[in-house]
Amino acid sequence: MKVSEIRNKSKEEILEEIDGCNRELLNLRFQWQAGELRNSAQYQKTKKARARLKTILREIELNINKNIKTI
Repeated sequence: MKVSEIRNKSKEEILEEIDGCNRELLNLRFQWQAGELRNSAQYQKTKKARARLKTILREIELNINKNIKTI
């Protein structure tokens, strides 16, 4: 997901995306422990996506970027 797409989302939608990433990371950890993980790069991609979401959420909280939708 691109940063511009994230910035067009509301705060609630971003929080839902973060929860989705957390669930995805949990599932990927379980798959890795079971030896079923086929794409190990997916774990890193999900972590980066979660970090992007949290960064944009923090920008909203601090009112840093004026172009972000705050509804």
